[in-house]
Amino acid sequence: MHVAFVSMRTAQQDETGATARTRRVAEAMADRGHDVTVCCSQWWGGTIPEFEQNDVVYRAVTEGPAVGAFGSKLPLHLLKTKPDVVQAVNSPPGHVVAAKRACRLLRVPLVVDWWRDSPDDDWVGYKRAARAAATILVPSELVRTGVREHGASAEQLRIVPESIDTDLVRDAPVDRRADLVYAHDLDETANVESFLLALAELRTQSWRAAVIGDGPARAAAEETAAELRIDDRVEFLGDLPSEEFVPILKGARVFAQTAAEEPFATGLLWALACGCVGLVEYQAGSSAHELVEGEARGRCVTSPQELADAIVEAADDDHRTRSEAYDAYDHDAVLDRYLDAYRDAIDDRGFSLGLF
Repeated sequence: MHVAFVSMRTAQQDETGATARTRRVAEAMADRGHDVTVCCSQWWGGTIPEFEQNDVVYRAVTEGPAVGAFGSKLPLHLLKTKPDVVQAVNSPPGHVVAAKRACRLLRVPLVVDWWRDSPDDDWVGYKRAARAAATILVPSELVRTGVREHGASAEQLRIVPESIDTDLVRDAPVDRRADLVYAHDLDETANVESFLLALAELRTQSWRAAVIGDGPARAAAEETAAELRIDDRVEFLGDLPSEEFVPILKGARVFAQTAAEEPFATGLLWALACGCVGLVEYQAGSSAHELVEGEARGRCVTSPQELADAIVEAADDDHRTRSEAYDAYDHDAVLDRYLDAYRDAIDDRGFSLGLF
């Protein structure tokens, strides 16, 4: 199968939840032997129009990110690429509509991978993007609800969650440096203060905590820990590759999820697969509660005080280093869900392309 991905910005230029998701799926598709082209703005040096990395062909639509120019030039590039299916990110939404024009001429389906709404995009654009898609993939119920508000039908929508490497979870060593772990980009949505306030409630008890992640809010978080007089027991580790992140989770008892915005709580998923008790503070813009509701090793709270109480209660849970209950989120299993979506979208158009 030849899949063309449409993403003006790529993870090589700006690693976000959406661009990282697109890169992972594209590279996994190529690793399975499929032909993969990413139509994007140029992020490599020189004047060559295409660049191959990890068996994925990146095709420059524009020299750099430029919303108007990219949208106007995209259809011609897709027509030259001649894919069997097109997958576009939802933002900017005008690029979805531009991709649809090419898909009509190519007679191939358009799949939209909808990560989150951007404040830079307008409501009308998203309504047009929702109408243009044959299939819309979303990471969570939270995002699905938002896309329904843009006019998407229930039949268009499929949940395809984020994925993890369960082989790494199984084989990684155990690093017991922390009993309690928080992990998220330390940005304006991090809400790490809830975690730190909960720890301050427990300062008379014995525990060690780790904050994993980096960003503009890190300095303020470190200052808060010092003001709460818990900085001697809270280690700020910065960004960590999964090979270092997973051993720490396997050694911890509790993972706290307090971020204000989370289309899919990937850090929490890793932690649950590593056997942690997952404690989630409800947030209107976060889907994290979806992973723990109804789970024996998961609890939801509404305040730092409740989080502190839940941490104490979690001490009664046995320590585990793995949960097979989350094997369905393995990279290969989730990639199969993408492939199923592509096949169904192609079948719905009435073609038999002999691709499978």
